[in-house]
Amino acid sequence: MRRRHRRVSVRAVAAQIDFSSRIGVWWTSDTWAIQDAQQVARDIEAMGYGSLFYGEAYGKETLTQAGAFLAATDRLVVGTGIANIHARDPIAAESGGRTLTALHPGRFVLGLGVSHAPLVERGRGGRYEKPLATMRDYLQRMAAVPEQVEPGAGRPARLVAALGPKMIELAGSETDGVHPYLVTPEQTATTRKALGPDKWVVSEQAVAVGDDADDALRRAHQHLEIYSGLPNYRNSWLRHGFEESDLVRGGSERLAKALVGMGDLDTVAASVTAHLDAGADHVLIQALGDRAGGGPMADPRPALKELAGALDLRA
Repeated sequence: MRRRHRRVSVRAVAAQIDFSSRIGVWWTSDTWAIQDAQQVARDIEAMGYGSLFYGEAYGKETLTQAGAFLAATDRLVVGTGIANIHARDPIAAESGGRTLTALHPGRFVLGLGVSHAPLVERGRGGRYEKPLATMRDYLQRMAAVPEQVEPGAGRPARLVAALGPKMIELAGSETDGVHPYLVTPEQTATTRKALGPDKWVVSEQAVAVGDDADDALRRAHQHLEIYSGLPNYRNSWLRHGFEESDLVRGGSERLAKALVGMGDLDTVAASVTAHLDAGADHVLIQALGDRAGGGPMADPRPALKELAGALDLRA
């Protein structure tokens, strides 16, 4: 079955995002030379995908990377998924986001997140305090940056990595929407209901394309190995009906199959479009590679090229 997902008129929001398609990509390029990563971005755009989002943990600085991807492409939306708020102060985040917006109107999305205590405290030597209060203060300080910084450009579109009801509520009142990561379509539907119709929901969907079911499941477990040890995700999954027995390292088979689209192209494509049916405005495909071949930093293009055909994406 072929599904076409081109530009559509989506919900009116405070900040414009010019997605050329409702399907985008989530990919980590930390181990890639930036020139090679730029070529991947160009190829993603040429396949017909509408965006490229990426994370920020230990690797490249996120705003610099956004500038490189935006400069290398013509219409691809580039989003931080997420910019770690412990990596820069709110004035730097807002000012940098405005500059990218001034240079590339409608094409930059500033996704923000509180990250995770182990990554912040052990990885960055920072302090991880109450996530909700920390994010609220950060957003308020961003909002206080005077208009004279990049006058006339407007602020960047802002999304928050929100999983729990209180963070979703904060995102709904203070930003343009949310970027849920490692969620089921049912969680996307819950988020849409909580936010109402006028905010962006940009959900991530990991996929393992292939006819070998055992290999796809192995890649899914590898993907969940780190995440299954992080309290933010564990609490999210428990809220949505999973049990402690599902939260073993790498996740249970039940959890892996719920979070990762596995199988042939049509089955995997259906896992992506399920989020659109649940109320997402835009869905990000994360093509899982084998850990030996780079894991989340593996070349996503072979799988994305196949899926572009199944989803009927056209450049």
